[in-house]
Amino acid sequence: MNRISLRSCMVLGALALLALAFSMTWHHYAAAPIRAAQEQLKAQTWLSVLPAERYDNNPLQHPIRLNDTQLAHSTLRAGYRALLGGQPSAVVLHSRTQGYGGALELLIAIDPSGRLIGLKVLQQQETPGLGAQLVEPGNTWLQHFIGHALTTTPDAAWALKRDNGQFDQLAGASVTSRAVIQALHDALRYFDEHAEDLLGGTVHE
Repeated sequence: MNRISLRSCMVLGALALLALAFSMTWHHYAAAPIRAAQEQLKAQTWLSVLPAERYDNNPLQHPIRLNDTQLAHSTLRAGYRALLGGQPSAVVLHSRTQGYGGALELLIAIDPSGRLIGLKVLQQQETPGLGAQLVEPGNTWLQHFIGHALTTTPDAAWALKRDNGQFDQLAGASVTSRAVIQALHDALRYFDEHAEDLLGGTVHE
């Protein structure tokens, strides 16, 4: 009986070692494709904020070191430089602000002249049917900001019309609307103040 039990334990132990070895081998060979797929998905999501004709590099491989990232109404979490023909063609800023339901994260693309050329909600916790309209298919509210710059839209205009500013609010979501507008204004002011560093020492007038 003891010999049978010992043999059974040895067999079970061997099977366990084989299973562990298989698991480790699978993880070793699968890790790289999984990581590559994750990076590709991130690139597709993040770079969708940039018009395709604006860059010929992988901006995510050209991160920008940001300083003084705590802004008036938001925080900058990262920055990336887009290149076209070897020249800076845009900067993508990852901004985080406080919405109505929680953290609101935005990707903001700005061209070398300081003009908004792309905007995407990366993460939101807003109320369905209200602030969450930001990410609903067909909602064009965010597109109203494309083309604006500090040179064409002065500081006082970066507010809701009800607050004596220039912009309409997202229907039924004044808190969310203010958060987005303030984050965009922060990002444009940051770009204006740090353009040379953000563009790699080149500023286009």
